[in-house]
Amino acid sequence: MNKQLRILHFPISFFSIILGLTGATLAFQKAEQVLKIPVSLSSIFLIVTVIIFSAITIIYAIKYFTFRDEVIEEFNNPIKLSFFPTFSISFVMLSIATLGINESLSKYLWVVGTVLHFIFTLKIISIWIHHTHFEIKHMNPAWFIPAVGNILVPIAGVKHFSPEISWFFFSIGLFFWIILLIIFFNRIIFHHPLPEKLVPTLFILIAPPAVGFIAYVKLVGEVDAFARILFYFALFLTFLLFFQVKSFAQIKFYFSWWAYSFPISAITIATILMYHQTEVIAFKYLAFVFLAILSTVVLFLILRTAKAIKMKEICVEE
Repeated sequence: MNKQLRILHFPISFFSIILGLTGATLAFQKAEQVLKIPVSLSSIFLIVTVIIFSAITIIYAIKYFTFRDEVIEEFNNPIKLSFFPTFSISFVMLSIATLGINESLSKYLWVVGTVLHFIFTLKIISIWIHHTHFEIKHMNPAWFIPAVGNILVPIAGVKHFSPEISWFFFSIGLFFWIILLIIFFNRIIFHHPLPEKLVPTLFILIAPPAVGFIAYVKLVGEVDAFARILFYFALFLTFLLFFQVKSFAQIKFYFSWWAYSFPISAITIATILMYHQTEVIAFKYLAFVFLAILSTVVLFLILRTAKAIKMKEICVEE
């Protein structure tokens, strides 16, 4: 019975772990290629990510077939709703991570992830339009997740299919990011601050412009003026959030801490790519700094999450 209760309270946000681990995998893949770091960690990260992704998928599938009403209730929650696309994004990111290893597998993962994410995008935006219970206080950076998923599509998509498909998804993600960014700053400036539990999700603000920079460079093949705007805005947001590190350090551990990992991965990869494209040495040193921060954050999150599971601090009734 205890195991059933743990599954009942198993949150969809568990898939955010996969975003963090796959992001770290991609960061180390890029660092091994461009920065020539002597230690090969990307393969280990990828294997661990696939194992954990499989385990989380199986557990959540059990929850869906055993407690379907609770899953529907979770989907109707204005805050938890935005975490459902982390499942489809996991496929898209794994397709990027396997692109240089097995192109056929990467293509399969990309198709599954892209189709699922398009369905999630249509469904979630439809809910936003026709909702009857959303309030401005429900708006938080997790709402950017569907947009980020669309922006991620071109990174592997340009290799598998017509670039027009990638431009389609990039356009969706980019414009909804801008729309949501305006709404978010209105919410954060003129309304009540985010609840402590959601404060770590502020790091998600980094992801859209950082991922947008990577995807855009993949699409056009160079760092032009628009690419620089995306990169430097992402870099500014990173510095802005690091400037508030004391505030983040005072927050007790929540599962939302995983929101730190993927955005830091995104700005790390973007910085490595910026160095690769421009050969400006400052970007190389900055990339090493971000890579060190990312390694520390991911290792801490893995250990702290394992402790939380052992102490039964998560997968409990809220």
